[in-house]
Amino acid sequence: MGKGLVHIYAGDGRGKSPAAIGRAVMAAVEGKSVVMIQFLKGRGLGDSDFLRRMEPEIKLFRFEKSDENFAELSDEKKREEIMNIRNGINFAKKVLSTGECELLILDEVLGLVEKGIITVEDLKNLLECRGETSVILTGISLNDQICMLADQVSKIETLKFKVWE
Repeated sequence: MGKGLVHIYAGDGRGKSPAAIGRAVMAAVEGKSVVMIQFLKGRGLGDSDFLRRMEPEIKLFRFEKSDENFAELSDEKKREEIMNIRNGINFAKKVLSTGECELLILDEVLGLVEKGIITVEDLKNLLECRGETSVILTGISLNDQICMLADQVSKIETLKFKVWE
């Protein structure tokens, strides 16, 4: 039994989540099932009719209750959302340990590490449950410890070019 691959899309550029969704569509076209769990996205894609039409091949989950950005929440609401986020992490662990899908996308999970909601060790323990399931991690921040967990890291940057007159 082989291990699924771990891919990371990180950096300050736009397009990390769309890149992950593109991989999800490619997997679905190949007849594979995909689970995507979004974190720290406010409303996120939860209301997307388009993604809902892709079920059952691509299933989208969001455990946070608030539509507001996590950083803008009161301390009490943050504590509530952290419990919801941990439920999402536990769900991800269940998905991986049962082999429920061939591709699991943890959208903005690197932000959970950056905010101290989970640790790199928590992420490592989660990924160790993956069996043959491939996993995509997205987020802005990246460090050497997280890079060591991945088979492939894509750094996405925004570049500005001076317009010549």
